[in-house]
Amino acid sequence: MDDDLEEFTELIPGLPEELALECLSRLHYSAHRLSSRVCKRWRHLLLSNDFYYHRKQSGFTHKAACLVQALPAHSHNKPVGQPRYGISLFDPVTMSWDRLPPVPKYPDGLPLFCQVVSTEGKLILMGGWDPSSWDPVRDVFVYEFTTQKWTQCADMPSTRSFFAVGAVEGKVLVAGGHDESKNALNSAWVLDIKKKEWCELGRMREERDECEGVIIGSEFWVVSGYGTETQGVFKSSAEVYGMGRGEWRVEEEAWGVSRCPRSCVGVEKGKKGNALICWGDVESGVQVGACAVEVGERTVVTGSAYQGAPHGFYVNVNGNGNGNGKGGQNGKLVKVNVDVEYSGIVQGGCCVEI
Repeated sequence: MDDDLEEFTELIPGLPEELALECLSRLHYSAHRLSSRVCKRWRHLLLSNDFYYHRKQSGFTHKAACLVQALPAHSHNKPVGQPRYGISLFDPVTMSWDRLPPVPKYPDGLPLFCQVVSTEGKLILMGGWDPSSWDPVRDVFVYEFTTQKWTQCADMPSTRSFFAVGAVEGKVLVAGGHDESKNALNSAWVLDIKKKEWCELGRMREERDECEGVIIGSEFWVVSGYGTETQGVFKSSAEVYGMGRGEWRVEEEAWGVSRCPRSCVGVEKGKKGNALICWGDVESGVQVGACAVEVGERTVVTGSAYQGAPHGFYVNVNGNGNGNGKGGQNGKLVKVNVDVEYSGIVQGGCCVEI
């Protein structure tokens, strides 16, 4: 970061550089957009990855859950009963809610079943079905919290739905899912956000449709899924891509439940290493449509007790590393009261560290 700073004048006139940097590091992320307009140097600093990592190391980043959530039903030129989706931002510490602006290409609602991940303080949204035609799309969009704007990135190399996705250190990985002919896939790609370039990875050993992606350390786990000829029969295995080795390996019996892993996979950290858990098995109120997002030491879990039941919201207040496979305080989740504006069904989500 020091090399970049030498190109500019003082950060804050009259203050030593290190002290000025510490002052700016303490700005709340909601003030970054206005602060970036002060001068070119502040804008360059606030938008840099180096500044993000400095704030992260100093403990001044802000974690929240970004949820792909059904919006309240208002009067729009849409068929009755067809939900519209947007991105809701939930802070499980302050219990506060907010909503991100719509993607310009989809002002009336996000693509159905789109995926969201986050890396280096940015939110990445990709894929899904066009909300008007229901055709699968290859769009990729990046939301920058500093500027509060969406920009379009390089399209996905091929059309795929219900794929696994993960993100780490400015890279987004996708694997599995199915193509436009409903054929399950074993191919995988990685997107470099900064370069806006896709690169193909080696193929997984098995096809995995409706799988779930999880980042554990420097590994990308593609959990469960099923093949073309075994539709709906979910595998108990996972395939793991080691980003250091650049190779896949199979983890047998990684997914201990014969149910869809979409959005409900959790990672339990125990003495014997990491284990995958199903958040849908933790709380009776989230048996249908369970979706979980780990936000630091807390986990936000949503879902319904049964088909057609009201959507519930829960927070695990003590993390999920207590060794009983259930997480939460005494193995339970705490139900959260939510305003009607933010009570819609959640299709997916991720943690963003802003």
